[in-house]
Amino acid sequence: MFLAARQSLSVKTSPKIVSITPSFSNLFTRTANFRQYQPGNGSDGRDWAPEESVADVSYWTKKIHGLCTKDRNVDEALRLLDALRLHGYQMHPLNLGSIIHSLCDARRFHEAHCRFMLSVASRCVPDERTCNVLIARLLDYRSPYCTLRLLVCLFDAKPGFVPSIVNYNRLIDQFSKFSLPDVAHRVLFDMKSRGHCPNVVSYTTLIDGYCRAGNVSAAEELFDEMPENDVVPNSLTYSVLIHGFLYKRDFETGKAFICKLWEEMNGETNPSVNSAAFAHLVDSLCLAGSFHELFSIAEDMPQGQSVPEEFAYGQMIDSLCKAKRHDGASRIVYIMRRRGLNPGLLSYNSIIHGLSKEGNCLRAYQLLVEGVEFGYSPSEHTYKVLLEGLCRELDIQKAKEVLQIMIDKEGVDRTRIYNIYLRAVCLPNNSTELLNTLVVMLQTNCHPDVITLNTVIKGFCKVGSIEEALKVLDDMMIGKLCNPDQVTFTTIICGLLNVGRIRESLDILYKVMPEKGIMPGVVTYNATIRGLFKLQQANQAMDTFDRMVSNGVLADSTTYAVIIDGLCDSNKIEEAKRFWKDIVWPSRIHDSFVYSAILKGLCLSSKFNEACHFLYELADSGVSPNIFCYNIVINTACKLGLKGEAYQLVTEMRKNGLTPDAVTWRILHKLHQNEMTQSRPKDLTNQPTDGLDQTELKNYLQM
Repeated sequence: MFLAARQSLSVKTSPKIVSITPSFSNLFTRTANFRQYQPGNGSDGRDWAPEESVADVSYWTKKIHGLCTKDRNVDEALRLLDALRLHGYQMHPLNLGSIIHSLCDARRFHEAHCRFMLSVASRCVPDERTCNVLIARLLDYRSPYCTLRLLVCLFDAKPGFVPSIVNYNRLIDQFSKFSLPDVAHRVLFDMKSRGHCPNVVSYTTLIDGYCRAGNVSAAEELFDEMPENDVVPNSLTYSVLIHGFLYKRDFETGKAFICKLWEEMNGETNPSVNSAAFAHLVDSLCLAGSFHELFSIAEDMPQGQSVPEEFAYGQMIDSLCKAKRHDGASRIVYIMRRRGLNPGLLSYNSIIHGLSKEGNCLRAYQLLVEGVEFGYSPSEHTYKVLLEGLCRELDIQKAKEVLQIMIDKEGVDRTRIYNIYLRAVCLPNNSTELLNTLVVMLQTNCHPDVITLNTVIKGFCKVGSIEEALKVLDDMMIGKLCNPDQVTFTTIICGLLNVGRIRESLDILYKVMPEKGIMPGVVTYNATIRGLFKLQQANQAMDTFDRMVSNGVLADSTTYAVIIDGLCDSNKIEEAKRFWKDIVWPSRIHDSFVYSAILKGLCLSSKFNEACHFLYELADSGVSPNIFCYNIVINTACKLGLKGEAYQLVTEMRKNGLTPDAVTWRILHKLHQNEMTQSRPKDLTNQPTDGLDQTELKNYLQM
């Protein structure tokens, strides 16, 4: 009676599986929360009178089915069913099927399991076919323990019930995927005890489970057991077992089985099985790092005609790209072209995209040029990544050729393509190319939009060519080009402040923008305040903040962080403290950036004790400073040689649920290095030079 399954339910499993489903008692506890059917206010299920007799099973079955399928209102169907049962209605198995299917459609699989088990407990059990259909739906939940509990209930209520072999195989697969091959094996034994003969799918799935769990010897024993049970391994079975050998780094045995795999594939009559086996083999070789073996297969194609060449090469490219070996994927493309085959366009795009992100832009460009010959055109995102890489390499000529390839592509938004190119050209600070591209757009009747012009203005401001940026702005304002927006003016203001032209920037902020009907927002004000503080104009920055508030623009946490940081850099720490106390804290608009600005200012002003007090005060007020805040104060303590205070801060950090990160360890390491350097005897040469007392660190962190 599924004894192994019952034992598996009582075994303590790993936390990963325990979290899949709650306990068996909890399943029924949660079902107690189902609401009663209340058709009217002040009426419960007992007061409600059904419009038809509860004995009319056909009527109520259609009614419940309609609520579940046509109305998609499973909650209403459940309330109706519960109310009917209070009046003596005996639930029909068809009602259960409608409810279970509807709950699964709503992704409420846990509730569907609960309803099914409640139905079985009340002796309303569907026929065997219906049970298998419902179990197949519930297996989509991918919670094998939940489904296993349901099967145990079914076996108790209906001893003659036997799940279909497909459902058994799916249950084995799910336990195997959760690295529980022992439980999956017990399911296989139960399958045999109930009259099923496990097929090749059953064994292959279980072998895969053992290989995933690292128990290759058990997988090999199961493989040898297959002929004894009149089950012939197919090519996918071999491929799964090869994965186990490669995972255990047993390459000799793996290579021997690969040779057997080719023989098995030539005798396999199902092409889909061969394709799956080949794909699994290629993935396994890439995961094991056996790229030399993979390239040998690509050169020799030992599988022959059992797998189409296009599919085989495409799978190799896909697996290599997933393994971040785009250079190897490009080698597969070379082998394909030598054989007269063209790669798939999506695969080819993945290679170029990956090479561009890895910094191998020249190889990506070469592949792009070759791909144009057989109709390849990069996607917009790949085009962007490739352009940015070429511009970082200062190869503007190749970038322009890539631009031309995209411009010649039919059905593209030419303005958008130029915008991407201009954004990439800003990376190497090439203002000349920006201007030349803008002229080319105008000459070819490609009208630049506001994004185009904002990108050009930003590029000019970035290199300090503010006059060129102002000329573009003037053309926009007089109508030669499209109208400027808030981003345009914000960019110009930042550019003016970067070159110290304060009066002109404020004139744009206070006069030009309102005259054009564009009211400055918080982003514009934040940029202005930051620029003024960089120019050591703290008073003007605070005046700008006052005008921002008087104009009804709400400050955000960035505003407060910029102001506090600027006041601290201007040696106005007391004013920064008053600003925090009078404005920031009462506003309740503050985050870790604001806290970090205050802590950094206090530490740089030699107010370490105040910084600690502020940090503890935040924690006491229910605010959770992040790891960066603690690292600022810990770093200051280490610089001052305050070892006890540094570790006290680490202890407080752990109490607040934070874990020391790499920066914290580096700071503490430096503290111990300084201590060892100062205390090392001059006449001893055999002292340890690492400077880090690991035992002492662990003792402190485990307090």
